[in-house]
Amino acid sequence: MPGESSGSEAIGEARPGRHFPGRDRIAHCLSLLITMFATWLLLSGYFEPFLLILGVLSCVLVVFIALRMDVVDHEAFPIHLTFGVLTYWPWLVKEIWIAAIDVTKRVLSPSMPISPTIVDLPTTQHSELGQVIYANSITLTPGTFTIRIYDNRVLVHALSREGADGLAEGGMDRRVTAMEAD
Repeated sequence: MPGESSGSEAIGEARPGRHFPGRDRIAHCLSLLITMFATWLLLSGYFEPFLLILGVLSCVLVVFIALRMDVVDHEAFPIHLTFGVLTYWPWLVKEIWIAAIDVTKRVLSPSMPISPTIVDLPTTQHSELGQVIYANSITLTPGTFTIRIYDNRVLVHALSREGADGLAEGGMDRRVTAMEAD
């Protein structure tokens, strides 16, 4: 009958409208399993065979449950960002450090201007995840705060006009887009 489920859908099959082919799904599951087991191993510190087997079995069970819940996808576990993140994080940490020094100088020195500014910037990311990474990177940087993401744009509050101009130059936007493309 129309509107009824036939009950013949394959286990692990992507929901309608989601583009997540089988090969990508397997890659995400394996990377999730390896990451979870490595984390378990680092946190537990046990290397006895029986406990290692229990650790692997518990990780397999969690991956199976995650598959059944249909939460293993490119946004929940973004392995496509792995290599780009390795170059982006150090750059972001450097930018956070530079911005923290600038904000500290502005707060402690009465001669440095604090000129609160709101700026509306375009985003060039190809996915919502990329836009969220961009917005969170802005918020992590002292002196700037993302107010809203909408229609491939981001609304940002900056402590100074110079900080807003630095964002408007688009360096962070380009780096997030490049990381997303890797």
